[in-house]
Amino acid sequence: MLQALAGSRFQSTPRARFVRLHRLRRLKGSEQVAAVCYRVRNRELEFLLVRTRGGRWIFPKGSAEPGLTHAQAAALEAFEEGGVHGRMHESPFARYIRRNSGDPNVTVHAHLCEVTWLDAPPEPDREPTWFSLKKAKRALSQGRRDDFADDLKRVLDCAADRIRGVNPQKPSFIDAKQNVLSITLGGKR
Repeated sequence: MLQALAGSRFQSTPRARFVRLHRLRRLKGSEQVAAVCYRVRNRELEFLLVRTRGGRWIFPKGSAEPGLTHAQAAALEAFEEGGVHGRMHESPFARYIRRNSGDPNVTVHAHLCEVTWLDAPPEPDREPTWFSLKKAKRALSQGRRDDFADDLKRVLDCAADRIRGVNPQKPSFIDAKQNVLSITLGGKR
């Protein structure tokens, strides 16, 4: 009798379903952080880019981590992908939205990081490399759609302006609601 009652009680209870973290992030729309790493060498501004697993150049970037501020998460990405040690700006200098066809929008919070030194990055195959502003723009354009490449170049221009002290409080495009640079990556304008 006890078995019969227990069996009927468990049959009416729905089974627990597990959702993988990457699917949960897609459902929610994801937030990412980017570290736009720079140095001034021989009075020239240089940016550190890393290779993606697909072979393209990009800023160290990844998901915002629970329990960390966006600046802390960006610092972690810079270290893991680029071996970067340096000073991370607490506030993002840009926030851009990457629109992927079929996937929810991904908001990327870009933080400036002044690099003091580099170690070998813990993540393999990232090849952290220094580029002048002009060469960084060219590297970011390789293998990307023109509109996506143009938007990444604008992020670099905004970073260079901020580093040089040109309009440090007023990015060229302002989202009045959040007072940050808004750029749409990879989508329709």
